[in-house]
Amino acid sequence: MFTGIIQAVANIDVCRDHQGIRTFDIRFPDGFCDGLEIGASVAIDGVCLTVTERLEANLVRFDVMLQSLAITTLRSFNTGDSVNAERAAKDGAEIGGHPLSGHVDCCALVHDVLFQEENCRLRFSLATSWMRYIFAKGYIAINGASLTIADVNKDEGWFDVWLIPETRRMTTFERKTVGDSVNIEIERQTQVMVDTVRDTLSEKLGPLLPVLESLAKEKGIDLDTLGVSMPTSR
Repeated sequence: MFTGIIQAVANIDVCRDHQGIRTFDIRFPDGFCDGLEIGASVAIDGVCLTVTERLEANLVRFDVMLQSLAITTLRSFNTGDSVNAERAAKDGAEIGGHPLSGHVDCCALVHDVLFQEENCRLRFSLATSWMRYIFAKGYIAINGASLTIADVNKDEGWFDVWLIPETRRMTTFERKTVGDSVNIEIERQTQVMVDTVRDTLSEKLGPLLPVLESLAKEKGIDLDTLGVSMPTSR
């Protein structure tokens, strides 16, 4: 498990492909790898990877399979790229963000970037099938960082997050530009509740559900929100 609090920005020293496996040699800041053993988990831009070899004190090798390459930004990584990194949380660790599995659901695109004094707003566009899980004030993991959603427009398919200076300093978000792709992990409790409500409505209403959805849209009602007003724990 991970907490969504980025611990370091690391750099890809080597990136190579061999028989369907992509291997990354990633260099971390001093101290990050202390006690890191082969088989340990590290989240790289939000993707849980397994340490396969310790090459140097701060240089670690990871192998990535085709499935992970297909659904994450790892497929587009190149030598010299910088990535967010977090080591797996230990038992009893403080959850400064929200619990993450390191299993990326999909990718989003940077739609707009706005700097306002010391703050930065990033707007992301996301596929309609995933927008049902996006709610203002909800949690989301973007490239492994636990962030709070500030604003959402489901009709246009985008959501905003605001970054404070500390987040900008400790992550790679400062370097993101329009068109860049990022990894998204949906907050699991939100996903379960939304899917449960939709399945229940579908089971109870059957063929009437599309009509209800159409009517709700005309009235400006989002049926997905029916399942997120209940209390959740962080």
